[in-house]
Amino acid sequence: MSPMPAPTAARRPRRPDPATIHRIADDAQALEVARHLAVDFAREAAARDRERRLPWDELERWSQSGLGGITVPREHGGAGVSHATLAEVTVITCAADPALGQIPQNHYALLAVLRETGSAEQQRRFYAEVLAGLRLGNGGPERKASSGTVLASAPRLAAHADGLRLDGHRYYSTGALFAHRIPTRAIDAEGRPVQAWVPFDAPGLTVIDDWDALGQRTTASGSVVFDGVRVDPADVLPVWQLAQRPGITGPTSQLIQAAIDQGIAQAALDDAMAFVRERSRPWIDAGVERASDDPYVIAGVGRLQIALHAAHEVLLEAAATLDEIGPGPVSAEESARASVAVAHAKVLTTRIALDAAETLFELAGASATRAAHALDRHWRNARTHTLHDPVRWKTHLIGNHVLNAVLPARHAWN
Repeated sequence: MSPMPAPTAARRPRRPDPATIHRIADDAQALEVARHLAVDFAREAAARDRERRLPWDELERWSQSGLGGITVPREHGGAGVSHATLAEVTVITCAADPALGQIPQNHYALLAVLRETGSAEQQRRFYAEVLAGLRLGNGGPERKASSGTVLASAPRLAAHADGLRLDGHRYYSTGALFAHRIPTRAIDAEGRPVQAWVPFDAPGLTVIDDWDALGQRTTASGSVVFDGVRVDPADVLPVWQLAQRPGITGPTSQLIQAAIDQGIAQAALDDAMAFVRERSRPWIDAGVERASDDPYVIAGVGRLQIALHAAHEVLLEAAATLDEIGPGPVSAEESARASVAVAHAKVLTTRIALDAAETLFELAGASATRAAHALDRHWRNARTHTLHDPVRWKTHLIGNHVLNAVLPARHAWN
């Protein structure tokens, strides 16, 4: 594995020409475009991981394809696709390159927040930007253990003589490096959480490419520094309202996370089968000429396929639950049902991503461990991304709901 580069203030994106951005009309087109892009994205996925080559050109094609606007409501000119289509688009993209497929996770999650908390004017303006090809990337939580939980600390949005100013240092900022706006959670003068949608070229904003995790290496999920950044009050969303009323922004975010893991699992199984067919030798006691005829290998692939299929079906079932519940006013019970449904999917996609990425080597044999094949990236990606939020708390959420009728807490990780 090549060494990580030293942290640097990073390259920033170009503003796209709106005339070059395709407008996707419906779910079928979204899936077709995702499948077409996936063929291209898969070609150099292993090389990008090995060299930590950031996918700038690929993201430009992603923006031009119109996939960034697929969740924009139809009344605002978008495709308004279903949660099921959003999940499937994510699976398709992540099966090709899970790091590239993870980069838009916050783009879509932020659009869900906009839908539930943005004013009519904010929705009109920000949806138009997205349809014109602009990308969103989250200014993530603080990573210092001393700061407590991910919700315990946030940048301060304070009033000064010349207006609102934002100060703070964020990490785990997936997508921010490539984004044209970097919405970040902040605390306003009244102590309430808000979300400031900061333009990428705002004076005082610095994105630092210091992401050095063992997997998902090209998501560039590093640091964002806000140093006295001026914030237009019109760019501030009252996300404190999300804790006060039921909604499905948390389940939507979690659905995307589960879909990323499903894509990683699919990629691992696909590569395992290709290696067994093309490169592996049968074990000496198998009595067969091809590794693909080894009965234990066949059974192992079958077991993984069953688990992969089950996870995918539960993922789509969870997406259908979200489609049934929202958009619109949501009851506390409906919000809980959405969180529980997605938790089921998250448990299964986590397990199959890790299992497929590990069992790949058992099925393919010792030669599969050669660095030239880059098959270790599947386990590194699975192990890194499945730590996004602990799956043990998903099983707790499910059990506590079934056993004690306790409604899950409402936040972005449920």
